[in-house]
Amino acid sequence: QVQLVESWGGSVQAGGSLRLSCAASGYTYNRNCMAWFRQAPGKEREGVARIATGSGNTYYADSVKGRFTISQDNAKNTVYLQMNSLKSEDSALYYCFGGWDVGYWGQGTQVTVS
Repeated sequence: QVQLVESWGGSVQAGGSLRLSCAASGYTYNRNCMAWFRQAPGKEREGVARIATGSGNTYYADSVKGRFTISQDNAKNTVYLQMNSLKSEDSALYYCFGGWDVGYWGQGTQVTVS
């Protein structure tokens, strides 16, 4: 079993920055990747960014390219999402996802941009 706990969501004005973190605990060996998803009210959950554990290769949704950066600290089993130049449309519940043999989700952290 793996537990994922997100932190450091919050409210910020447009143009501002936030840095989310997601810490994994439990059986964290042989992780394949970690990712961030988000879901706004009335919309489907969408992928935002993903990072491969071994290679560090990253993927970003077009809507966040150049503004968001995903990174990881494998020693701490933690992934981060640095979000800059935030827009109102970035407001959503942000979820951490961890890929092992099965996938695990965090409980979500709210980001509100006004």
